[in-house]
This record gives sequence, C-alpha cells and structure tokens, in this order.
Amino acid sequence: MKLDSFTINAYDAQICGVFLAPDEIKGAVVLVHGFGEHSGRYLESVVPTLVNASMAVVLYDNIGHGKSGGKQGHCPSYGALLDILDAILAKAKSLFPEMPLFLYGHSMGGNLVLNYALRRKTKLAGVIATSSYLRLAFQPPKWKMILGKVMLKIMPSITLPAGLDPSGISRIKAEVERYKSDPLIHDKISPMYSFPIMDAGEWAIQNASQLTIDTLLLHGAADPIIDCNGTKEFHQNANNTTLKLFEGGFHELHHDLCKAEMLAVINGWLRSRV
Repeated sequence: MKLDSFTINAYDAQICGVFLAPDEIKGAVVLVHGFGEHSGRYLESVVPTLVNASMAVVLYDNIGHGKSGGKQGHCPSYGALLDILDAILAKAKSLFPEMPLFLYGHSMGGNLVLNYALRRKTKLAGVIATSSYLRLAFQPPKWKMILGKVMLKIMPSITLPAGLDPSGISRIKAEVERYKSDPLIHDKISPMYSFPIMDAGEWAIQNASQLTIDTLLLHGAADPIIDCNGTKEFHQNANNTTLKLFEGGFHELHHDLCKAEMLAVINGWLRSRV
C-alpha cells in the first residue's frame, strides 16, 4: 500500500497525517486513534480491512500524539480536538470528492467521532466506534481526581502519568509487548485532555437519542480499561446504532484474539453501505 503524507496547521501545531486508496474507491474513512498512541498502529490490521471494502483511508496523529506537534499529552480544549477532526474531514473531502465519508474512532477516538456526529453538522455516511472512551472501567484514585480538577483550573497543561496498564489492551502478550516498546506511545496526560474527555463521554451517552447517522458500536465485554456498559447505554439511548459485543474481548479488539471476527463485522457493515 502506497502512503502519501500531508500536514495541516491547527492551534499552533503541525498535525501529521497520511492517506491511501484502493484502485476502486467507493468511499473514504477518516480514522481517529486512541489516547497515548498514534495512527501508525492501524496500518497492519484495520487499514487493510477498510481498503478491502473499497475505502480510501485518511489517518492522522492527534495534537500531542505521535508525529504531530503540540505538548505531548496535552490539548488546548475539547473543542480544539473536534476542530482538528473537522479540518481532517475537509482534507478527506478535497482528496476524495463526491465520495461517501465515514468516521472510524477507537477509544478516545471513539469518544471524538461520536461527539462529532452529535455536535457538528457535517454530512456523514456512517460512524464506526470501537471501545469508545465514554466511561472508564476503573475508578482513578480519589486524590488524583481532586488534584487533577484543581490543576484544570490553575495549570491545565501540566502533564501527569495516565497510569494505563498496557496488559489491558490485548490477551495476546506479543501485542502488549509491542505496545510497551513503541517509541511513539506515551503515558502523559494533562487535565485539559482528561476531564473534558470524561465529561464528553457522559454527555454523549445522555444525548445519544439525537444521533442521526448510522453507527456501528463494537466493544470487548471484558475490556478492563473502558467500561463496555457505557457503550451499551449509548446504544440503548440511540435509535440508529448497531452494537456488537465480543465475549472476553480486551480493549484493542483489532489487536486481540477476536481480531478476525471484529474486522469481518466492519468489512460487512461498510460494504452494505456503499
């Protein structure tokens, strides 16, 4: 697969992205990665499935992540994250005009694509959200939450360890080791990145009935990082979502034992819409 790169400038940072396309294009997907990671981690698993479904794919590293600029683990605001996604969608439209546009988001990316679909008026053909960060599966230490909320008011850009346990991403040990050894992955998070994401997750659950775009929700039933019940509640409150839970599945379904089944579901869902 031939990758072409691009950059956009947003909020005093250079956002780095890549795109690729099959010979026959029936649609385009903008992919949004999870917190602490980067878009390159989707090139071996998810992207070939999207291309197989005749989709062009546009990927980018979010601000404070991967190869993009900005302070690592920090963002200007939640609105800035939606604005950056808006700019990437505009780029996708310019690259693949007249094509139906889809959003695909994992974890934090799932939070962003669902909130984008609810809050912005861009015409989309569909949304895929995997292991969406709508609600954590664990309760952070109380002292850390109190400190973080104080810092949000006085030092919103200070970064602290996120405390993510990498063993929760997959039941495959080799995938966990790949994650731990990836130099582009970080464990830093600022109050401005963490608390608005949490608030937006709960907001999305409560406002899911306003969703007007066909949406595929995927989640591992044993995800120890993000609570699958948040995804279930979103589905229950919405009118046009399809929910698929994977028994025993951990956080990164595309890197887990159920990878083949999960990617087949995505392939079939996309093909049925183009």
